[in-house]
Amino acid sequence: QFKLFVENPEEPVAPGLQVTAFVEYYPEREEDLQDRLLLLIEDDVVDIPLLGLLPRCYLETESEIDFGTVIANSKIISKEISIANHGSSSGTFKISYDGAVLLNIEPTSGVVEPKSVKKVKVDVCTDVPGITKEVIKVELEGHGCTDVWIKAVVVEQVLKVLGASCGNVLECINFGPVYFGSSKTEQISLYNESPECMDWIAVLEDNAIGREMGTDLQRSTDAALQDLSLKNETRDVDVSTLILCIPSQGTLLPYEKSLVTLCFSPKKLERDFGVHDSLLKQDYILFLRFETVGSQDNCLQAFNDAALNDAATAITMNHPHHTELGLTGSGLPVVLTFNPGPVIKFADCFFGEQNQVLCTLKNESEYLPVTFSFRKTAHFNISPEKGKIKKKSAKDVIFSFSPHQIGTFKVKQVVDIIGTRLEKYNLQVLKTRSFHQIYLTFVGVCKSKQKNILFKINPGITSMTSNATGQFVADGTGQCTDTAPVAILKSTQTQIHAHRINRYWKTDSLTAFPSDHAATIRPSERNRKYKTIFTKTERDNYLDPEFSYTDFERLSAHRKYYADFISSLRQRRLQKDAARQFYIYNNSVSIGLKPAEGLVSPTISVRDFHKEKLQFKMCPLAENCQLLSRKSAAVASKSSICRGLSAMPSSTQEKQDCSVTLTSRELHQILIGPSTIHFGDVCVYSRTVRKLHIINNLLVHIWIQVEIEINELQQSGPLSLVVPPLTKTHIPIVFETKTPGMFKRSFTYTINNQHLRHVLVVAKAVSVQLELSASEVILNPIPGYRAETEFRTTVRVCNPRNHPAAFTWKSIIKGTAFSIQPDKGFVEAYKDLECEVVWHPSFSSWEEGEFYLCVRKGNKIKLKCFAKVKIHI
Repeated sequence: QFKLFVENPEEPVAPGLQVTAFVEYYPEREEDLQDRLLLLIEDDVVDIPLLGLLPRCYLETESEIDFGTVIANSKIISKEISIANHGSSSGTFKISYDGAVLLNIEPTSGVVEPKSVKKVKVDVCTDVPGITKEVIKVELEGHGCTDVWIKAVVVEQVLKVLGASCGNVLECINFGPVYFGSSKTEQISLYNESPECMDWIAVLEDNAIGREMGTDLQRSTDAALQDLSLKNETRDVDVSTLILCIPSQGTLLPYEKSLVTLCFSPKKLERDFGVHDSLLKQDYILFLRFETVGSQDNCLQAFNDAALNDAATAITMNHPHHTELGLTGSGLPVVLTFNPGPVIKFADCFFGEQNQVLCTLKNESEYLPVTFSFRKTAHFNISPEKGKIKKKSAKDVIFSFSPHQIGTFKVKQVVDIIGTRLEKYNLQVLKTRSFHQIYLTFVGVCKSKQKNILFKINPGITSMTSNATGQFVADGTGQCTDTAPVAILKSTQTQIHAHRINRYWKTDSLTAFPSDHAATIRPSERNRKYKTIFTKTERDNYLDPEFSYTDFERLSAHRKYYADFISSLRQRRLQKDAARQFYIYNNSVSIGLKPAEGLVSPTISVRDFHKEKLQFKMCPLAENCQLLSRKSAAVASKSSICRGLSAMPSSTQEKQDCSVTLTSRELHQILIGPSTIHFGDVCVYSRTVRKLHIINNLLVHIWIQVEIEINELQQSGPLSLVVPPLTKTHIPIVFETKTPGMFKRSFTYTINNQHLRHVLVVAKAVSVQLELSASEVILNPIPGYRAETEFRTTVRVCNPRNHPAAFTWKSIIKGTAFSIQPDKGFVEAYKDLECEVVWHPSFSSWEEGEFYLCVRKGNKIKLKCFAKVKIHI
């Protein structure tokens, strides 16, 4: 079957030349052939073997698939194995697996072309933590059976709270005693002990079991029972002002640690009882939960059908993937006593002298020292101004009264208690500042010393510091002023040298000094009149025409003032009326037009209703406060049901809201679930619907887009929704299949086209099935009837599944006296049907019978019937 085509050279082959020979192989049957070709080169013989092989496939595959370490988040992960064909002929393969871990292997069989590679997809569901080590059998043509190992390590997504210094796992942090109004911080480390990145958020549990608010745990039982009313008083206390977590959200890379600061700021809870309540210690026990955002067991709230129809209650899912940290601490009042005090009286002293009082400051606290600082006060000095007093200790302070002027002084002395507090506008900065004030009262009197003043006679020259007559001048008193002395005496109160004509002239004119020449040239008031001291005649006043109004200008100015006043009143009245009209007609419903004019009122949509509603609603969860579990649940319960939503953002506000990248805190307030939709047993060729609930607790719109590429879920929809603020809705997830068996698949959805999440769908596809209430029935005669005529009973046929089932009763024994009605029919899903079993007695009737309940495309059940006949002798 080999042929050689060659022309042997007759002459020797010169150097550089060649001779070509062709060998042809033409097989006539399916077998491998072997021959040889002899090449004679002068005296040498070269043996060239010839092999004729049939085309064969040569398949090989990988020995294992390692998924590595993944977290248990009920996500379907996939990898591919390669089946390569290195031969010259096509080869077939077949994969078999009988375990329970692998969900899907596609394809399980096929043909690999020569010099090509076939990819086989293997899916694994990460719903249960553990070590996966399974083997699948791969039968390769011409190679036999090969084992391929599937390995994976599924771990929990663990978030641990560690000590910042020691690195040990923390379950509780004790802040110890802290003064009311001050703050104390502790640092912890959050550790992501998982191979994937995680977003975390801190939630303060203000409704947890075991929480204590302001209770003295060291008190007796009787005293604690008297404080039961305090439990009701502390229910409305904002717990976020007591504990602050900085930061309260973040992202951790795989196996990364991050420092978190916890700040405890106790606030005094006032009671309505107790005489010495200000001296009591108040203990606090709170719980802080660190949880991951976006995991399958996140804090989701799924509403059942009844809850959605009634909008009443919500079902809260468990929180297995979170870490809870206990926080304990005590709040103490500042008890600093002053002896003497709080009113401190100094002895009277004269100007330039000083009095001192020794005061003892005592710290009555048994737990903490106190740092004080006196503020500066005029006329009083304190030594030392600052200091620190240990617990149950005292310190002497000297108060000094050094007056700088004469009089009685009663001042309030402020004593600042220094401690650490958070900055009001920067919650991440802890500064030392005053957090409490104590007030003292200082009382002191400064008296003046008596001074004898000698007067001397003025010889006649009137000075600027003399009195009206210029006779006596005080030596050493009085200061020269820049103001010229003018009238200081009412002219009606003196009659010295009064002119006879003007003696009884009643007027309010002022008397001028004899030496007020400097005052006569300055402008005076127009309504002031000056009289001479002796003759009481009116003296001319100087009016500067450059600066004074004329009579006409005065009248014009008054007229303009009243005109402006009346105009301002009218303008204010018009503005009020315009504002009133604006508020009446400035709304989206009524624009001030009458319906009789032919215009149709606009319809109010649900979106417009929510916008108008949110204008007067404050932010339920502010960004600068700690996230509380009870407040989050309250916001979720107040969300309204919204239907008929748009699939795409249309308005400007919706487009702006749906393009925002949400933080971990905001994602925590969006509840989408359940994260695992379990359909249970579902009949093939049937349709079952579950709801994917969406609750938006934010004050902005969100855009939900669902991506489903699974054939069994193709009827689900709508797959795109724009959810308004503070609303809840749902997406129907429809499952239908034609293939019996276990179904586990996951689909993904995005929030604002950025944040990716997934939902696991679990179902068990089964055939239709019916059940009997009993496998055996006994027929007794009915009282009052003849025994040979009435033997009846009933058996109940139950349909426990979601699809109607057709059935037929078939008798096993031919010629039996038993009958069942109806002998065929349908049983609706989750319904029952009563069938009547009748025995017809006769001389040759059998007292036993057997039937098969045959379900179309379903199961088969046997029913035994017995007739109980009583023979009377």
